[in-house]
Amino acid sequence: MAPENFKRYTVTSALPYANGPLHIGHLAGAYLPADIYVRHLRLLRKEVVYICGSDEHGAAITIKAKKEGTTPQQIIDRYHTQIKESFEEFGISFDIYHRTSAKIHHELSQEFFTNLYNKGEFIEKYSEQYYDADYDQFLADRYIIGTCPNCGNTNAYGDQCEKCGTSLSPTDLIDPKSTLSGKAPELRPTKHWYLPLDKYQPWLERWLLEGKKNTWKTNVYGQCSSWLKQGLQPRSMTRDLDWGVDVPLEEAKGKKLYVWLDAPIGYISATKQWAIDNGKDWEKYWKIQENDDDNACLIHFIGKDNIVFHCITFPSILHAHGGYVLPENVPANEFLNLEGDKLSTSRNHAVWLHEYLQEFPGKQDELRYVLTSILPETSDSEFTWKDYQARVNNELVAILGNFVNRVMILMHKYFEGKVSGPHPEITDETLNDGIGKGYDELGASIESFKFRQALNAVMDVARLGNKYLTGKEPWKLIKTDAEQTREILQNCLHIIAHLGTLAQPLLPSTSKKIFGMLNLGGGMHYDQPVAFSNGHQLNAAALLFEKVEDEVIARQLEKLRQPASAVGDGSPAGGEETPAAIQPVSPAKPDVNYDQFATMDIRIGTILEAEKVTKTKKLLKLKIDTGIDQRTVVSGIAEHFEPESIIGKQVSVLVNLEPREIKGIVSQGMILMAEDADGKLSFVAPAAPVTNGSTVR
Repeated sequence: MAPENFKRYTVTSALPYANGPLHIGHLAGAYLPADIYVRHLRLLRKEVVYICGSDEHGAAITIKAKKEGTTPQQIIDRYHTQIKESFEEFGISFDIYHRTSAKIHHELSQEFFTNLYNKGEFIEKYSEQYYDADYDQFLADRYIIGTCPNCGNTNAYGDQCEKCGTSLSPTDLIDPKSTLSGKAPELRPTKHWYLPLDKYQPWLERWLLEGKKNTWKTNVYGQCSSWLKQGLQPRSMTRDLDWGVDVPLEEAKGKKLYVWLDAPIGYISATKQWAIDNGKDWEKYWKIQENDDDNACLIHFIGKDNIVFHCITFPSILHAHGGYVLPENVPANEFLNLEGDKLSTSRNHAVWLHEYLQEFPGKQDELRYVLTSILPETSDSEFTWKDYQARVNNELVAILGNFVNRVMILMHKYFEGKVSGPHPEITDETLNDGIGKGYDELGASIESFKFRQALNAVMDVARLGNKYLTGKEPWKLIKTDAEQTREILQNCLHIIAHLGTLAQPLLPSTSKKIFGMLNLGGGMHYDQPVAFSNGHQLNAAALLFEKVEDEVIARQLEKLRQPASAVGDGSPAGGEETPAAIQPVSPAKPDVNYDQFATMDIRIGTILEAEKVTKTKKLLKLKIDTGIDQRTVVSGIAEHFEPESIIGKQVSVLVNLEPREIKGIVSQGMILMAEDADGKLSFVAPAAPVTNGSTVR
């Protein structure tokens, strides 16, 4: 999707749910990629509006208010303010950060419902809905968990199994339980208004499956294709709740709009408010124009858990309403894990943005850099504090920061920081070619939503500069040829200026520092030539980045080991996120005596080699140093770990398990794994490295 094909852009990020703070998983999913993309468009001088806001409706708000003995309004006011301030301090460049509790949003959401109602689009029907008698309320889909009839996941939600992706209804679940009381809910009759997604399926298949096959990310297209192949069913657009947007029908008094009707309309209501505040015409950013070439390009940045709602439900609503543009792309990211485990708000296993900003003042770009380098663009990825340290120290400090600092210091040392002579432009064609390649790769990568590649393009220009500077050795040449030394260093100044320009969408604070040192103002568009006038005075050199010390990382790792505190769930858009869901625990097995237990010989070993067993999905063939010997163990963990990612890990091995042949391979033992309620496996391993062969008692 080339930017020159559109006159204007409407870019949205998923609305974060206002019942908890933001963590790095949210940033990596919907906000940092969108911010990079929007900043890039602005540098191309494109007309763009970047929209977001707090999602402030849904049952989880009222539940949290009840638990805290406060009101829903106080909950959303608290977290809306915190989230908005965190975004601002981190540097996410929204044109407006709105909220769905605003009057303009309620009115627009009701207008959408009324439009569809008057067109006869809704199916009205009574249904039996689960009800929690202890809490005296009907249960929204996400407040019911049970066993998925498709894959057996015991923690499937009432609308979807997140393990296998199957679309569900609450009554499909086996052994359903309320996440409020933990008890089996009862069925009671209630009337609701349903959007007939099955009616729109033929249109969706033409628009989505045929129209987006070659332009949407494979992970997004694949999930949409799977949903459509299963066959869509009508989905209720109303809920029995006491917090949210009122259904604008007399007969529906007391009912609220379903959050996935209400929340995405928040993008439009926010744009309307922005237009009012800035004297703009909001319809140019959302409505179909008389001339198709004048239509805005709509792009939604989200996490993968919101794909179906942004690619199927919301487009169906826009289509049924009529007159609105449809998303050109929905570049959803997968999930970011943390230190070998899922991010978890209930267990406080997260890096919270507001805490990072407090503990790492002025280090926004360091986090932007690390997150961009590991963005889960097509598959889940992982953040670790050791990797954070390594990337900051070995890349930002050693490559980008080192190049800029060396050049600036040498210019001040040899030439008093003053540019002069007949060299307003780079005199080395190899450098020109490398910088030009950097611009081309940056643009192509960002426009295809490959932000990791875009970051590499910038760093490659920094590497080019380091290689040039090291090869020319101006600190030696100055002794014999001052003029050539000046030419070399001024070539390097041009590289730095281009680095400042290239880094603007990715590392905006760093770019400002670079332009400040170069005394070139606040920034440059891509098409502005970099030229230094004769006599141009540079400002003083300053470090762009500082090394991250071991004790800083140790403190962060210790925080993650601390017990969970009561924090909310700031999950992006779709306000019916579950509060800490009940996690069923298997009952204890029959007692064994000590002598029986003592027969098991469990040792610590290190994985030396790992490879997938051919023609199987679940099996890995491992070579493990047990301290006793090196042996082969076949383990059913291939769906959870990539072979190369576990080499070098220490594991617990049952070494005296009777050998067994599996798929033609003799397995001599078993590694021990912990499995949580979501089916995720973790190694049972020592907290710190120990000698292979150490006994587990």
